[in-house]
Amino acid sequence: MRLVVAEDLALLRVGLIRILEAGGFEVAAAVDNGPALTRALAGPGVDAAVVDVRLPPSFSNEGLLAAIAARRARPGFPVLVLSQYVEPLYARELLSSGEGAVGYLLKDRVADVDGFVDSLRQVATGSTVLDPEVVAALVSGAGRGPLDRLTPREQEVLTLMAEGRSNAAIAARLVVTEKAVGKHTNNIFAKLNLPPAADDNRRVLAVLAWLQGR
Repeated sequence: MRLVVAEDLALLRVGLIRILEAGGFEVAAAVDNGPALTRALAGPGVDAAVVDVRLPPSFSNEGLLAAIAARRARPGFPVLVLSQYVEPLYARELLSSGEGAVGYLLKDRVADVDGFVDSLRQVATGSTVLDPEVVAALVSGAGRGPLDRLTPREQEVLTLMAEGRSNAAIAARLVVTEKAVGKHTNNIFAKLNLPPAADDNRRVLAVLAWLQGR
């Protein structure tokens, strides 16, 4: 898998390249500003991107806006945002297509290199992986709608689902059985009116419905 890496801090950019190459990825381009990122994402043979939100020249939202544009041009293009900041408005727009393949992690909360690489692999295969603080920021500004139908426990399960956790990991976190988590998950799908489909797809749609307050 060929990646574009966008990070303006030289040491962190070099560190990311080494981590990703050690994890089996090929870094096709490593850039340090918004215009260069836009050009790199338009290049042939690029499979996914790891981007910072704030890049030169303005250090505002160049990275996130370039990622959104790339997904408009290539629906479902995998993007993992790695930033110090949560930008709820643009994060929702990044998620709005409903296609998954999106991650949003906070730099100062990534303590496990293997976990970071695994998150990227999940995003590359179509999953949604969000830091809990990102989830909290998105939910605080979202309406509820059909989500009011969920019980407190179902909302807990959906929160952990939004963090990219499997049923086994959710069960361990909540100290319940995987069977119980499976029952809650099926209830979530039913209450959010998600039709039968591949389980991974429905998990993504459930997370997106929650974050967008449908």
